[in-house]
Amino acid sequence: MTKRVVLAGATGWAGSALARGLVQQSDLKLVSAVARRAAGKPLSAAFQIESDCPVFATAEQALAVGCDVFVEFTKPMSARNNVLAALAAGAHVVIATSGLTDDDLDEIDRVARERKRGVLACGNFALTAVLAIKFAEIAARYLDHFEVIDYGSATKVDVPSGTARELAARLGRVRAPKIDVPLDKLVGPRETRGASLSGVQVHSIRQPGFVLGIETVFGAEGERLQIKHDAGSSAEPYVGGALLAIRKVDGAIGLRRGLDSVMEGF
Repeated sequence: MTKRVVLAGATGWAGSALARGLVQQSDLKLVSAVARRAAGKPLSAAFQIESDCPVFATAEQALAVGCDVFVEFTKPMSARNNVLAALAAGAHVVIATSGLTDDDLDEIDRVARERKRGVLACGNFALTAVLAIKFAEIAARYLDHFEVIDYGSATKVDVPSGTARELAARLGRVRAPKIDVPLDKLVGPRETRGASLSGVQVHSIRQPGFVLGIETVFGAEGERLQIKHDAGSSAEPYVGGALLAIRKVDGAIGLRRGLDSVMEGF
């Protein structure tokens, strides 16, 4: 059975790569898209792609076409409302947008369970990012000092990235890291020690030359372990993981976090 897909953010950096990947799949059909600047035209008019998929200005308009899976690939300020609109329309949801808070995700999980729909929130679809997070979880079982560094471009507005949020949340579930000097005992601006997410200190760097990266730094007496993922300039590494998420999102009710939750072997 062919799954009908609505893609929000279809003309963006990562969304356009996914759109190109979607139109090549025999079991998935891109039925509508959301992109404000391209609204009112077929997707083929926005960039070179063989698709008569209509483009709308809002998620509500695109969802009116009807779909099985809604993919959220827009901006943090619109992502939450788009996801809730998709759940209200009866769609399963893949969240690829960075910047949703834990409170946002808790609300989305509640609504998804009420609607008996699946939601898969992936901070990153790249295999190397998935592995970096998984390896960090394993290391946290054995090393009790660790912090996260979040790398992003100079224009990336959300801090930390969705990938870093997911990493911190998952490390926090393994254990609370040891902090030798409590934050309230520091001398000087406490902000220099980063923000505490899920009990883990996270430091966001926004500079030219970065696309997206995460690093977990583990410390022990006389030794250090650094597990790092860096994204390149192409969005192609995200396509395969996103397609997998679309195919697997309806496998459970409620919110799941991380692409590895639907990958075999994890």
